[in-house]
Amino acid sequence: MARPIAACGAPLVSPGGADSGGDAVSPPPADAGLEASPIDAAPPTDGARPGDANAPDAADASSPDSADAADAATDAADAADAAPTPLKSNIANLGPLEPPDANNLRLPPGFTSRVVATTGQLPVATSTYRWHVAPDGGAVYAAPGGEWVYVSNAEANPGGVGALRFNAAGDVVDAYPILAGTSTNCAGGRTPWGTWLSCEEHARGRVFECDPMGVGAAEARPALGVFRHEAASVDPVRGQLYLSEDEPDGRFYRFTPAAMGMGGALDLTAGTLEVARVVAGAVTWLPVPDPELTGPTATRHQVPASTVFNGGEGLWYHAGKVYLATKGDDRVWEYDIVASTIREHYNHLTAANPILRAVDNLTGSAGGDILVAEDGDDLQIVAILPDGSLKAIVQVVNHPGSEVTGPAFDPSGTRLYFSSQRAPGGAVTFEVTGPFHV
Repeated sequence: MARPIAACGAPLVSPGGADSGGDAVSPPPADAGLEASPIDAAPPTDGARPGDANAPDAADASSPDSADAADAATDAADAADAAPTPLKSNIANLGPLEPPDANNLRLPPGFTSRVVATTGQLPVATSTYRWHVAPDGGAVYAAPGGEWVYVSNAEANPGGVGALRFNAAGDVVDAYPILAGTSTNCAGGRTPWGTWLSCEEHARGRVFECDPMGVGAAEARPALGVFRHEAASVDPVRGQLYLSEDEPDGRFYRFTPAAMGMGGALDLTAGTLEVARVVAGAVTWLPVPDPELTGPTATRHQVPASTVFNGGEGLWYHAGKVYLATKGDDRVWEYDIVASTIREHYNHLTAANPILRAVDNLTGSAGGDILVAEDGDDLQIVAILPDGSLKAIVQVVNHPGSEVTGPAFDPSGTRLYFSSQRAPGGAVTFEVTGPFHV
């Protein structure tokens, strides 16, 4: 399929996106309930919501249109019956890792693996796109007809983002770029409105909003700050973004958009960037005066009272909490949005079972397990369960000097995608299949 290469700075055109036109409105209230992820919530719809001007009123049931209303109610009930059963995490019940398989992966009993892409090779013969070097952050998006797309950053110069499309049977049917002309695209974040935020990890790095389907071109979002970006995560309830910075004296940021676009998408072209100040676990958010770095002072140094986070890495939102990995001190933090407090969720130095080190990319299960990929150490993906205990769910072996990147579940929650970024002979992107969810 021919697509425009999504070069940086080009307009993003996607249904419900921030640039789809329409009058701007205020950010959503605390109960707006934007979708969090294919694991966390159902996809957004275009139907009317309670309180909307066009929403049906119960009083209309006695009108001449009552038959139509009844038909609509029946259709809604049928749709509810057809809705998929919510996923339940099974990660706590997985067995210990077995000896390596033919793909150099140690997996729990009953799991299988395959390689879906290798750097420099064609993932599918019908496409001319060769899989990129240094795959890093990634995410999965549902597509029509039971298909799905996995997007993956290229942490290289030049960088960009590539995508793999899978059909309903799980076959790779397409591969294509969705962003080019950028540098050192490290991690990023999936938005509830179906776009990918790809983050550049260099001193003048920006965030680019990309269309995973490869139809619309990407657009830079400098309002999200100019700094050594790592990851981004959306709070779907309050309509705010959180961003991490991979510097030894990096900061933890929050962005509040000035308006919304059509279809519930946040307008990321303008808003307020803030930085966290932590005192005895209490978080205060202070505005950054020059987020687009038009002056000489680095973004992280513009608010001297802000708090240092040592090597910010992955971010993940779940149930009112934002989880932040800091590789410089091997910690995972839990920020409680309502209480505006932050605490250690995991600390390698104090953990009872310190099997997790070199914390990096994050993802999560439907049950709130936080999956942490290791940059080095023994190349595991380790789940931090809701009770605080740890469980290794996959390990890459015989890949010295590599790191595990881009973990993301497919919509069924039974396939986990990730890469070995510096595998011998070229980076490898894997699919591991098994009962992660039931």
